[in-house]
Amino acid sequence: MVRLAPLRAATDETLVQELLRYVRFSDEDARLLRALRPLAAPHFERIATAFYDRIREHDDAHDVFTGEEQIKRLQGSMVRWMDRLCAGPHDEAYFKKTLEIGRIHVQIGLPQRYMFTAMALIRVELLRVVDDTMGEESRACREALDRALDLELAFMLEGYRDHFLARTQQRERLERAEVDLALRRTEHRYVSAVELARVLVVGLDREGKIRLFNREAERVTGLGREEVIGAPFHEALLPEGLRDEQAGLLHALLEGRESRATLDDVESAVRTRAGKIRDVRFQFAYAPGDDDDIVLFAVGRDTTDENALAVRLRQNEKLAAVGTLAAGLAHEIRNPLNGAQLHVTFLERGLRKSGADGDQLEAVHIVGEEIKRLGKLVSEFLDFARPKPLELRPTSVHAVCERASKLVEARAIQTGVTLALELPATELVLDLDTPKIQQVLLNLLQNAVEALQPTGGGAVTLRARRRPRDVVIEVEDDGPGLSSPDAPIFDPFFSTKPEGTGLGLAIVHRIVTDHGGMIDVDSHPGRTVFRVSLPVRLGAHGAESNTGKILA
Repeated sequence: MVRLAPLRAATDETLVQELLRYVRFSDEDARLLRALRPLAAPHFERIATAFYDRIREHDDAHDVFTGEEQIKRLQGSMVRWMDRLCAGPHDEAYFKKTLEIGRIHVQIGLPQRYMFTAMALIRVELLRVVDDTMGEESRACREALDRALDLELAFMLEGYRDHFLARTQQRERLERAEVDLALRRTEHRYVSAVELARVLVVGLDREGKIRLFNREAERVTGLGREEVIGAPFHEALLPEGLRDEQAGLLHALLEGRESRATLDDVESAVRTRAGKIRDVRFQFAYAPGDDDDIVLFAVGRDTTDENALAVRLRQNEKLAAVGTLAAGLAHEIRNPLNGAQLHVTFLERGLRKSGADGDQLEAVHIVGEEIKRLGKLVSEFLDFARPKPLELRPTSVHAVCERASKLVEARAIQTGVTLALELPATELVLDLDTPKIQQVLLNLLQNAVEALQPTGGGAVTLRARRRPRDVVIEVEDDGPGLSSPDAPIFDPFFSTKPEGTGLGLAIVHRIVTDHGGMIDVDSHPGRTVFRVSLPVRLGAHGAESNTGKILA
């Protein structure tokens, strides 16, 4: 690894040439990398995908990203970087771009250690390509690639260090100028009552600017106190949808227009560094001090997981109550329906023999079809009311998705819908009840295709991806969306289809929650996404390592 002296604010050509000579990077090395470029280019996208699949497995690395769109952009940037690494030219402009990569890593909050591990993964993959493609020149090309990657990492680290140092100095200046006196005066009380508390504690001055931001607030939001001290509370922390509403309440408290000095249980939310929303229940307390440095305390408790659990419990209670009713109703209806179907069939056969007219036959046929529809409804009642225990086994998520896609393919083609499958390069294996998860995906895919039928076509995408603690499977369509984003679509007997029973998504919800997972929907005109999250258990990790026994 090359050890570089600190770089000046802007690199110059003399310094770049000096570093190139220091690692003995020659014109021959540049030629070998250019020769490698067309041979390695087909592998760049695979390497970038594998790298970000690995990132998904680690909380502190994955949490810095705002979403899948950003990850896709970064994958594209990595492909372009590998191409630039081979193509050169390795001059001043080239290494200025490398310095910028280090600066961006600090900006998004990526821990420095991942720069080393990322380079190790890329190095191994590219050296493998060299060994497979460069023939007699492979040894020389390996050395050239090592030199180039060492230079890249050295410049990235230098850019990371410079930008990180600037942020650290900014924080130190801020602490010296604004916080040091208050910390010295209240150090013991602050550490014991504020810093170690498992609640968010935010102190505001008379202008509503943040002057105190404790450790729990940093943990929940992902923001460092040096980033928010001095910023208005509603702009720094509140999501856009709550800013106008709660900014008025905040100003009323700060100006003494709110009659109560303490306001309890204000349901609110905070926006994290990664752009996610966390539910928070705040208590606001007006408590001005001698110097009025802090006049209002916002003490909050993160209720995101609690609220999600409450929603799941309410849904399960609904399902249990309706299931009991459905079981009794289905039992009472099934036998009369079977008898009615038998007699309708007998009547239709008799009318045909007697030469009855078409209207009579049509009427009998309609009665028979309606009885069949009721029979199907009764069967769905029973499936919903008497779910069988899960039979878990190691299951390939790729295989389940591919099979579900194939089963819906004919219907999609008939409807004019394009069906796409997006699966990660790394195999995903979970402990699942395979037929039931298959039923979940079929139901969601069929609903997506049916939603596009009135429009004459469209696109449906089935994708899966790994996150640190779960696997997410999404079904997305570009149809008109739900009529109302608040519609209780997972409640039994709620349906947007004229002929629907309203049990399909209720059964889907039950299967997913029985697996310990969650399902939600994000819908607006032009894009609807059903998102199923299934937990990764230790058993699934064991199955992943035992690839010879993966079951579909």
